[in-house]
Amino acid sequence: MHPALETRELTKVYGEKTAVYEGIRAVSDVSLSIPRGALYGLVGANGAGKTTFLSMATGLLRPTTGTSLIDGVDVWADPIAARGRIGLLPDGPTMSEALPGLVGLRYVGVLQGLSPDVADRRARQLLAVLDIADAAEKPVSNYSAGMRKKIGLAAALIHSPALLVLDEPFEAVDPVSAVTIRNLLQQFTSTGGTVVLSSHSMGLIEQLCTHVAILNRGALYAAGPTEEVRAGGSLESVLIDSVGPRVGLDTPHLDWLADRAAADPPVRSDSPDPRQVDSTDHAP
Repeated sequence: MHPALETRELTKVYGEKTAVYEGIRAVSDVSLSIPRGALYGLVGANGAGKTTFLSMATGLLRPTTGTSLIDGVDVWADPIAARGRIGLLPDGPTMSEALPGLVGLRYVGVLQGLSPDVADRRARQLLAVLDIADAAEKPVSNYSAGMRKKIGLAAALIHSPALLVLDEPFEAVDPVSAVTIRNLLQQFTSTGGTVVLSSHSMGLIEQLCTHVAILNRGALYAAGPTEEVRAGGSLESVLIDSVGPRVGLDTPHLDWLADRAAADPPVRSDSPDPRQVDSTDHAP
């Protein structure tokens, strides 16, 4: 049986290589095998390559070298067959934001092969579960950041894919909705689905994910079952170890911050200094 998602030496280099310039390696030789039924977390510092890796793995961005297989199907050799197996929440819009939420979601469902009736029924159910049914007739452009994230998740789920790939699904989402999304993802994997998600919340990944991979500067630092990667410590400490010495890990002494309370308030140049105003100017 094939893994749900497998990448083999996936690499992305920006810029044309010359005799004196190697280009910028955003992702370097990342090989991962994500088992079916896993809830797989992808973590790393800002700029570690998480979004670039997920974009290549799902066929949104062509890699410089390497291969990505979804259920054994090469994403670039047979893109239609591969992408039909996944539901994707990318780092950006998932539908036309000029459309009302319900209309856009139905449209996504039909494009994924659902009949109009089935697409409409599922769209309404997802909007209700994610608590955005009241905004169903409003343009997505009027949605808050959290609402856009939720309707993007609905678009990823509507065709009941075998694999969900979610880029920061909890970003800007309120705590109550976050619990709903967690329950949805756990239900999805309990019925045989697989989830791959990126997040900056170490606590969330530790509680939710069965497996985790850590990227550092585009390279794979560690991967495997969450408990094994933690190795008895916290996931946050492992991530910090992966980063190594870097400016910002030790808080510098910003002595000037302490001066704000003692400093005199600024005085407008066109206003008299209140300390020099004659008291007689205020006599009744």
